[in-house]
Formats: sequence, structure tokens, C-alpha cells
Amino acid sequence: MKLTLEEKKQYNRHLILDEIGEKGQLKLKQAKVLVIGAGGLGCPVLQYLTAAGVGKIGIIDDDVVDQSNLQRQILYTIDDIGKSKAVSTANRLSKLNPFIKFDIYQEKLTKENAVTLFKQYDIIVDGSDNFSTRYLTNDASVLTETPLVYGAIFKFEGQVSVFNYKKSASYRCLYPTPPKPGDSPNCSEIGVLGVLPGIIGSLQANEVIKLICEIGDVLTNKLLIYDTLNMRQFILKYEKNNAIVIDKLEDDYDFFCGIKTKNEEITLVELENNLEKYNLLDVREEWEREDYHIGGQHIPLDEIEDKFDEVDFSKPLVVYCASGKRSKTAIDFFIKKNINCKLLNLKNGCF
Repeated sequence: MKLTLEEKKQYNRHLILDEIGEKGQLKLKQAKVLVIGAGGLGCPVLQYLTAAGVGKIGIIDDDVVDQSNLQRQILYTIDDIGKSKAVSTANRLSKLNPFIKFDIYQEKLTKENAVTLFKQYDIIVDGSDNFSTRYLTNDASVLTETPLVYGAIFKFEGQVSVFNYKKSASYRCLYPTPPKPGDSPNCSEIGVLGVLPGIIGSLQANEVIKLICEIGDVLTNKLLIYDTLNMRQFILKYEKNNAIVIDKLEDDYDFFCGIKTKNEEITLVELENNLEKYNLLDVREEWEREDYHIGGQHIPLDEIEDKFDEVDFSKPLVVYCASGKRSKTAIDFFIKKNINCKLLNLKNGCF
């Protein structure tokens, strides 16, 4: 494989770098990198990897552009609102560098597709914004033996590290267990400085280029922490924990991260035998309740959010509907509110 004359013009400033040169540029051309998320971190990562000449870039994101994204996700314009992020990004970046092949995945990264996808790439870049995806990405990276370039942002502070490179430490060595739900809100809840993801994403892209070209000191077993508010940065060293063994993916990463719990169920017979131990909540419609009910509060499912403060959580709460489906939806909503109460779904509901 050789560089064409046009490619040599495109990458001239790399070619005259002794550390990269034509040999390094050919490595970039042959490289395959998958970027998870085309948001705040993904935008600068994708922009600089495209400009650098990474030959094949995968973009996985199931989201569409929202106006609130424009404050920091600089690849998009007002004209992109409502459009697929993955498609919009590829269209935009193909104009920056016509020598790049983009693979577009308009889907969410899941335990069903992660391993298969990761096997097709040399390096994975994590631009996600939630712990479920971070742990899934880490575990799939370990299972496929694919280096992972990690980045995260919080208000004015960002982090960068490289996991699973030449048997180095993984994300779980740094964060063995996820934080409790609500302890680490995302930027839609607390805000983020617009330039921060640009800085952190650029640092991630830098690590990718170093990995591909095999130059410099890679951030393995080191966490770079960057504080934009006070313009300070430092590197935290950590070690690989050999006691952590990842030999399969979790059954449910939302459950593992505490975002949801496995719904406990109770039968009508069990409930009737211990009725005094529980509060009841009927989430059916008014006409259903008029026909038949087993007592308790009545708040139709579509009013749960507005009347959340009226729900009695003083005892373990049994939620019921006609089949158990609407009551499960209500329980999932309560779980997201982080209430301190045992929740049970009435098995098969009641008519």
C-alpha cells in the first residue's frame, strides 16, 4: 500500500514529522477505529481522526441532533436538527477528507452487537455519556482484546485514559463498581462548559494517533485529569487489578449500574395473606377501577409523573394493573426517582 499524490498533499504536515513520516501515515491509512457516540466527545475525536487520515472510521450513535447539542457538538448546524448524528457526521467529514471510509451504525451499542462490532476494529474510542455504556464498552474491549481510549467530562473537568492496551489495566481496575444512580448526573442535568469536550476529545484523538503510529508515552495505567476552570492538570497512576476477571458480558448493564432493578413480583394470594404489610397502588384507568379493584391508592399510569409526590412509600409498595405491564412501567419510573422503598409488581395483574 502506498500514498497517492493527493494523499501526500493532504498529509504533508504529518509526512515531514520524523516521528510519523510516510511509514506512520500508512499505518494511519490502514487503521480501523470505532467511535462510540457522535456527541460532545465524539465530534472532536471524529474530526481529528478524519483529518489525520485514519483509513476506516466506524460511528455508532442512535441519537438525532437537538438544538441544545449545538453549544458543544461543533460538527452540527441548525440545519442538522432532527437528523441522525451518525449520518450527519459522516456526510460532513467526508468533505474534510475524501480518502476516509465511514461505517455508519444508527443503533445503540448493546451486549448483542458490541463484541461483533469490536472485532472489526483495531481501536475503540469511548465517547459515551453514561456508565452502562462505559462498562459494556470496557468489557467488550477486554473480551476482543481491543485497546480502548476513554474520555469523560463533568461540568468543567475531564478525564482521559487508555485501557486494555498490551494487557494494561481496564476501566474496572480504575472503577470496580459503578456509582449509585444520581451520584453522577449527566450534562443534561447539571450542564457542561462548551469547550471542555473539544479539549478532552482532542486528547483522545491524540492517544489514538499515538497508538496507531506507536509513538510517545501512551496513557496506559494513567488517568489524565484536566480542570478547565483553574487550568490545572495532573496524572493519577493506577495499577492493573489481576483479581478482576472479565470472561463474559453482564446480562444487563442498566441493572448492573443500578439504573433499573429486576422487578420483584408478588401473587394475589401472597398479597392477600399479608395485606397489612403493603401499600397498594392501582395504575389502571378510572373505568377499570369502577368495575373492580383490590384497594389502595388510584393514580392512572399517565398521571404518575404529575402526581408522584402523592404516592405513599411508607411501606413496601405493590403496584397493580390489569396484566402487570403498566404497573411495571410505573415501577421503572419510581426506580429512576431513586426512592427508598421496596417495589413489587402484582404478578399477572388483576381484573
